[in-house]
Amino acid sequence: MNPPADQLGFSVGANGLPYAIPIHPNLVHLTLGLFIIAIVFDIAGVLFPIEKPLIKIFGFAANRSNFFDVGWYNLLGSAIITFFTVSAGFFEIMLAQPPLDLKSSWGLTAYQTMLWHGVGGVVLLFAIVGLTLWRGLQRYRWRKDQSRQVQWSYLAAGVAVIAVLYFHGTLGAQMAAEFAIHNTAGNLLRQGVPLRSIK
Repeated sequence: MNPPADQLGFSVGANGLPYAIPIHPNLVHLTLGLFIIAIVFDIAGVLFPIEKPLIKIFGFAANRSNFFDVGWYNLLGSAIITFFTVSAGFFEIMLAQPPLDLKSSWGLTAYQTMLWHGVGGVVLLFAIVGLTLWRGLQRYRWRKDQSRQVQWSYLAAGVAVIAVLYFHGTLGAQMAAEFAIHNTAGNLLRQGVPLRSIK
């Protein structure tokens, strides 16, 4: 069991952290948003010849390379922010005081959930960075003179990572919702403090 944050010299609130709002969940949503937008825009760039008549009907001024630009820069941003996301996650998980007597809806204990979530975060960091390198090679070397900037295999890998992000995110949500790890309201309820008395 980890030592409580207050024993490590941190002044902590009801969420068990030395700050009011957990950092990791906020960075997670930035990672997710940037990554999903990157893959969606790369798919839109690949399908551009099919979409072109529809785009003309709505009067949008767009060309294929614009979609690939959005895909590339969002993926690059996702790779950079994910280092901070994983770092914040490990800092916050080290301060966690999970309940010992509960199991999640998936049948995992809090420690098992934290372990799988931590390992999964590192694996996803490597996957996102690997996809970013692969995407950069396509953009600047392998396909730089082609109108379709990405390979089908890259898109399939990106969609697979999105699916893994869904399951991984569910583990994180279970940590907060089912185990009240760094969840202010959940921890106050576990301590028997009625929420209506909080101002």
